[in-house]
Amino acid sequence: MQPAIDDDRLRGIIDFIQAAERLKDTLRSGRTSGGRAESSAEHSWRLCLLVMLFEKELAGCDLLRLLKLCIVHDLGEAISGDIPAIVQRGDDGKAVRERAAMAQLCAPLPADLRQDILALWDEYDAAATPEAILAKGFDKLETMLQHTVGRNPAGFDYAFNLAYGLQHTARHPLLSQIRAMVDEATRARMRMARHHPDA
Repeated sequence: MQPAIDDDRLRGIIDFIQAAERLKDTLRSGRTSGGRAESSAEHSWRLCLLVMLFEKELAGCDLLRLLKLCIVHDLGEAISGDIPAIVQRGDDGKAVRERAAMAQLCAPLPADLRQDILALWDEYDAAATPEAILAKGFDKLETMLQHTVGRNPAGFDYAFNLAYGLQHTARHPLLSQIRAMVDEATRARMRMARHHPDA
């Protein structure tokens, strides 16, 4: 019986998957509702779940491609770690560093898969295709949603949410509509934090 896949190809895929596992331990600044730091892997999972739930509202969108973009968008953080959204402003070298981390992570993969994943990351970074526009916008919204539900430290800057990712969430009507709801949840959380600083 013939093997289902060439051994070298299989080994390269498994080596990549084992290296990508580090994303589970890559912590973000966002807090879960239980109060612990979330991982980049958890953020990516919830981003994919969020996107999946809007399939009916995204007629004409290539949902599989959109989900692939969401899955790979933060993979490089398995190598480079996460840069909190609040400190990303004005970091002109961020994309270059993330692309280099992606190339390093993808190095064990067979050439065709390596090229496919890096092309997806490049598409996400450029945010020029309909699917990449949505992936970028939903990524920002998932982060903002986490801020509204997380058990955050005293003095957390909820106002950050109100300006975060505006250029990305304004590029599609659905993103704008979700944004309005998230902004209201942010304002409610700000009011609560003013009256109950430890909440």
